[in-house]
Amino acid sequence: MKTILVGRKLGIEDVCCVAEGGVAVGLDPAALKKVRANRRLVEAVLDGTEAVYGINTGFGPLSDVRIGRADLGALQLNLIRSHSAGTGRPLERPFVRAMMLLRAANLAWGHSGVRPEVVESLLAFLNEDIVPVIPEKGSVGASGDLAPLAHLALALIGEGEVFEKGTRRPAEEVLRRRGVRPLRLEAKEGLALINGTQFMSALGCLGLGQAENLARHADLVAALTIEGVMGSFAPFDPRISRVRPHRGQTLAARNLRALSAHSEISESHRDCGKVQDPYSLRCVPQVHGAVRDALAYLRATLAVEINSVTDNPLVFDTAIISGGNFHGEPLALALDFACLAVTELGGISERRIDKLLTPAFNSGLPAFLVRTPGLHSGFMIPQYTAAALVNECKVLSAPASVDSIPTSLNKEDHVSMGATSARKFLEIADNVETVLAIELMIAVEACEQRRPLLPALPLRKAIRRVRAAVPPLTQDRVLAADIEACKKLVRGRSLLDGLDLA
Repeated sequence: MKTILVGRKLGIEDVCCVAEGGVAVGLDPAALKKVRANRRLVEAVLDGTEAVYGINTGFGPLSDVRIGRADLGALQLNLIRSHSAGTGRPLERPFVRAMMLLRAANLAWGHSGVRPEVVESLLAFLNEDIVPVIPEKGSVGASGDLAPLAHLALALIGEGEVFEKGTRRPAEEVLRRRGVRPLRLEAKEGLALINGTQFMSALGCLGLGQAENLARHADLVAALTIEGVMGSFAPFDPRISRVRPHRGQTLAARNLRALSAHSEISESHRDCGKVQDPYSLRCVPQVHGAVRDALAYLRATLAVEINSVTDNPLVFDTAIISGGNFHGEPLALALDFACLAVTELGGISERRIDKLLTPAFNSGLPAFLVRTPGLHSGFMIPQYTAAALVNECKVLSAPASVDSIPTSLNKEDHVSMGATSARKFLEIADNVETVLAIELMIAVEACEQRRPLLPALPLRKAIRRVRAAVPPLTQDRVLAADIEACKKLVRGRSLLDGLDLA
């Protein structure tokens, strides 16, 4: 079994791999030495007279209150219990596993001042696949993701609830049965477990994989639509991108050129006299490309964040310094940008769906692609569904990061709201996955109604895969199952097998 070590640099793909399970997670031996060394500095504070935030003081606006050594364990325990105030549905298993990995990685850099046992406790939960019950709502994104991480820590100490093989049970019961010892918190350790950006980072990493997959599928689906409406691939000439060389645009145009090879449909109307297609067809590289560039920005931000130390205060060999690395603004802005981008991917897809169903644009095919109009409605209502989902995406894409509601008696007077950005990102990606599935379903029907003319060779393979899951629409039937089947194809990525797409 593959083993991923914390205390070394993580890739976003590592996070996704651990989130799904099937790999072991360990602590790098070199990192273990650093953790032990900086823990000694924290223990030296306990022997001295200096007040150091989070170690022998209260928290937030209570940081001026000095706590006696005999009460430091109770201080950390009270912190975890009091901050476990989240609400909403429990996070799904992959997101919780990603959070635990990222929290362990954050502590393994050695700047948090915790004992090795804290990191090892997180790794034990991962390797035993014990999944804390973490409500999805309650974080304002500074001082990090306090409420979600507190629910994570609650399970580590044997309180709260966990999922064991999908069943929700008391954490104490599961740990006792599995032989996992509950973590006993010492000075600084409760604070180190809950200060940080691991909730929004975990959601961002997993959402990014889904969004990047959508961007690749969007090029394929758009190519099918262009064939279905007998549109032109000429606007994807490399010379056009060469004089506006945004990376995303260049890649999207290259994909569309590759997908248009050996098309009988395109050849049949090469000299038709039509001058220009609507923007939703002609400007695919410009829109899809801009989406790719926005997602690349999120990827770069996450790559830094998951290898950063984001709790407070931080331990640096000879000093313990309070700062603000827990503030989620870098992620909040990048996630909001990604929300806008993926919404645009859905918006332009919905407009292409409209073109597929409208005789004025689909070059002679019937309205709604229905073979006997009037008696049957064809694909009329799936476009409504797409419109509803795009509307919801537009509402959700309003940035959370521009808002800030002060907390903690105004000590935390500017917060990122990045956790909201992360949750919106996942919802938008799921909606757009459905919109692209609807376009895929309808575009395949349009291409098949062009027979005996055949679409481009790479697209024929995709059509066969769709047809293996969804039969042609010869008369009205319940289409919800067809949409879900196409959505499964998009999510499963089988449509891209054998295609050399960027």
